[in-house]
Amino acid sequence: MPLRYPPRSSREGRRSREREGGHTLKISTRTDYGIRAMLELAKQYGRGPVQSHDIATNQDIPEPYLNQLLTQLRKAGLITSRRGPGGGHCLARPANEITVAELITALEGSLWPSEDGTEPRRSCHSLQELLQELYQQTEQVLRSCSLADLLERERRRAYVYHI
Repeated sequence: MPLRYPPRSSREGRRSREREGGHTLKISTRTDYGIRAMLELAKQYGRGPVQSHDIATNQDIPEPYLNQLLTQLRKAGLITSRRGPGGGHCLARPANEITVAELITALEGSLWPSEDGTEPRRSCHSLQELLQELYQQTEQVLRSCSLADLLERERRRAYVYHI
C-alpha cells in the first residue's frame, strides 16, 4: 500500500491495509520527511541548487523541521548546501550511489534500536535469534536499495490510477 499524504485516520488506514492484504512498517516522521526531501533533490539533480522553501512546499514538510533535517544530511555528507542568491541544496553524489540504509542512519543515528552496546533485557533467546535474522535481512534490503530506486518507484506509482 503506498503511503498517503495527508495520512488517513488510523482506523481507516488499518481497514484499507486489511482489505489489500498489506502491512506497512512504521517509520519515524524524521525518516519519512528526510527521505521525501532527498527524493525532491534527486528529482532536481543536475539542475542546480534547490531552495529549502521549494522542497518544503513540494513535499508538504514544515520548513523549520526540514532545515534541521537538511543540516543532518549535510553533516552526513549526503547533500551539499550553498548560501546566498542562487543558493540551495544538492545531492552530494548521484542518487544511485546513496542507499536507503545511509539515509536512515544519517537521520536516525542507527538502523536498529539496540546498537547502543547495552545488554538486551532477558527474553526468549529463540525470539532474539529470529529478530536478529529479520534485522540482517532488512538491512540487506535497505543497503541494496538506492535513492534512485525509490525515485523510480515514485515515478511508476505516479502513473497508477486508482478507481
